[in-house]
Amino acid sequence: QALQRVRRLYRARKAGHCGSLDPLATGLLPVCLGQATRFSSYLLGASKTYLAGCRLGRTTTTGDAEGEIVDESPVAVEADQVARVLSRFVGSSEQVPPMYSALKHEGRRLYELAREGRQVEREARRIEIHRLELLAFEPPRIEIEVHCSKGTYIRTLAEDIGSALGCGAHLDALRRIAVDTLVLEDSVDMARLDQLAEGGTEALDALLLPTSAALARYPELELEADSARDIRHGKRLQTPRREAPGMYRLVSFESGFIGLGEVSEDGELKAKRLMNTAR
Repeated sequence: QALQRVRRLYRARKAGHCGSLDPLATGLLPVCLGQATRFSSYLLGASKTYLAGCRLGRTTTTGDAEGEIVDESPVAVEADQVARVLSRFVGSSEQVPPMYSALKHEGRRLYELAREGRQVEREARRIEIHRLELLAFEPPRIEIEVHCSKGTYIRTLAEDIGSALGCGAHLDALRRIAVDTLVLEDSVDMARLDQLAEGGTEALDALLLPTSAALARYPELELEADSARDIRHGKRLQTPRREAPGMYRLVSFESGFIGLGEVSEDGELKAKRLMNTAR
C-alpha cells in the first residue's frame, strides 16, 4: 500500500520496494522508482538493522503480539544473563522461517495456511547476525538492536531468545532503522510526502536519491569513455588497475553512473546490471 501511494505521488510507471514489513512493524521502507527498479534486488539482499521489543515469559501463536497467547512462564532472569544469551546468537546459524510469513508453499503464502490451522515443513535457512545488543532491560521486556542478513525473521529470533532463557518470549515491537547504507533518519514519512505533493512535483523530486545510492556499499570503479561504451555493448574488459575481485559501481566522467559490474579473479570486468541509456 505504501509503495502504491508513493508511485501515484511520483506518477512513476515503474516502482518497487526493497523488503516488506510486517503489519506490526514500523520504520524504513526503501522505494525504487523508474530505472532504479533494475537494482532493487541488491537492496532486497542487503543487511538490515532493527530495534525490537521482546516480551519475556509469554509465547504466542504468531510469535508476536498479534497472536493468541499459548503459554506463560515466570521471568527470573538478570540483565547479564540476557546479554550472555544474546551473544550466542551472533554469527552464522540456521533459522526455520515461521509459519506466519510471506514465504510460499505450493503456491500459497505460509501465513494463509497458518490462519487455516495448517502446519507445513519449512526448510531451515542460513542467516547471519552481525550484531545483537541489549538496549534496555525492564522485565518482563527487553529491547534489542539487531543487525542481520537478508532472510532473518526477528520474531523467530525473539522466540529463540526466550527459549534459551527458559521462559519463552514473543516480539511486541519492531522498527527497521537501516537497510544497508540507507538509514531511517534520512527518510521521509508518508504524511510529509502527501503535504509536499500539494505543492507540485519539484519538491517531491528534490527528495529523490540517485540510483547509485542503492549500491553504495560497493566500491566505485571509474571507466574511460571507450571502456564505458564497450561495457554497455556487452564486452568484457581487463580492469586498468587490476582491481580486487567483486562487485563495483561503474561510473564514467561523461555519463556518471553506468550500472553494476563484477570483476573476476583474473581481473576481467563484466556488466551485471546497467542503466538503460542510448548514450
